[in-house]
Amino acid sequence: MASSPRRVVISGATVVTMDDALGVVDDARLVVEGDRIVSLSSEANAAPMPAHAADEVVDARGFIVMPGFTNAHMHTWQTALRGIASNWTLLEYFRWMHAGLATRFTPADVYIATLAGALNQLNCGTTTLVDWCHNNPTPEHTDAAVDALERSGIRASFFHGSPKPDAKPGELPFWEVHHPRKEVERLLAQPRFGSEKLLSLGMAVLGPHYSMLDVALADFRLARELKLTASMHQGGGAARAPGGWSVLEREGLLGPHINIVHGNDLDDAQLDRFVGAGVSFSITPENEMTQGHGHPIIGRLRRRGVAASIGIDLESGLSGEMFTAARMALVHQRSLDNEAFRRAAVDSSPVIPPTSTIATIEALRWVTVEGARMLGQLDRIGTLTPGKQADLLLIDARLPNMQPLHDPINAALMQTSLANIDSVMVAGQWRKRGGRLVDQRQTAIDPETWLAPLRESGRRLSAAAGWRPQHQGNLHEH
Repeated sequence: MASSPRRVVISGATVVTMDDALGVVDDARLVVEGDRIVSLSSEANAAPMPAHAADEVVDARGFIVMPGFTNAHMHTWQTALRGIASNWTLLEYFRWMHAGLATRFTPADVYIATLAGALNQLNCGTTTLVDWCHNNPTPEHTDAAVDALERSGIRASFFHGSPKPDAKPGELPFWEVHHPRKEVERLLAQPRFGSEKLLSLGMAVLGPHYSMLDVALADFRLARELKLTASMHQGGGAARAPGGWSVLEREGLLGPHINIVHGNDLDDAQLDRFVGAGVSFSITPENEMTQGHGHPIIGRLRRRGVAASIGIDLESGLSGEMFTAARMALVHQRSLDNEAFRRAAVDSSPVIPPTSTIATIEALRWVTVEGARMLGQLDRIGTLTPGKQADLLLIDARLPNMQPLHDPINAALMQTSLANIDSVMVAGQWRKRGGRLVDQRQTAIDPETWLAPLRESGRRLSAAAGWRPQHQGNLHEH
């Protein structure tokens, strides 16, 4: 006889559901059975709970519970190179990362970086990671990344990409190479991927900005045929296929399965057409601003009635904390809007806007609801709605940086730090509990099991490429 699903009751928390109908529930009782949320109510309205009615009861008084973050775009294979790219522009990144450091990765390097990066995402409150993996020159590299995601316990969408090294004599440059159909089909055949699994599959293609037109056409057609999301970077230098987007549009290859990352250089007419076609957008605000992409297009999309998902992009250059990325996106767009108001002021008109243009709840949507929407998984995750899978985090609002707690939505976005991320649950399983990462047996993970090989990988890769810390003379001097 099959055993009953494990039942966890989270009691007394303030629950920020991100569900428009449910809103915020104070002094809540949230019940998880197996991998699902089965009920949510206030304790005052909940029926008395019989003794032994739950396998675990969590006293969450003083905590904020909210959906886990979705990191909509990250190159997780770069985790062992944290801090190396912090002073690079996009051009330097292309030169030193893709043409240099990336070419030295073994499958073991990809594995430990992806495992450490996924565990850190869990530690920071991310429950869904879009791993945009474009350093996989062999199937062994690809399998290493997927193995690591699976081991970490995070919900992940593996976007299979392709490397971007300088071409060797006799080889085609990467922008003339079609996405490998056989490799994508090989992954699709693996039982660990599926609509009801923690792992799903997408395609990280070059797109018309980074490939020739025939490559872009073939890759878009392949994604449509295989019914996979096709995600691509857009921006950074001149396009390889000028006018390529117009051809792709005429061929009817755009739609909700197309995901554009960045998009800073798209003109208004293009944005109008893409939004009309249902294309999604993933923005990485901190990295876009630091590497020279241009202003994130959060506001330009809002004016067209759509919202973007948010990603980290590069832990080789910046922090992996999604609440920081959301705040960056919010305050940067507020700043642009405020400056536009000031420029429009004439004579004695006030130069301070009467109110903020974007509320904090909207920024929280970018890192929860919109990430789930981009992945086509809003029916499963993104809000704490009964019937959905239990992907959630507990924010300890009792700590000094969040007291006194007046508004849980504002506090969740604007006051939360890594120190407040107490517990993280993915599909009903704790992956962080009481401030410590835990495995499938709910046993605390010894950090040295993955930190030691991560440090060794990073040391060897950076040394082989001739990189040194800034105070010793950095990579630019080689």
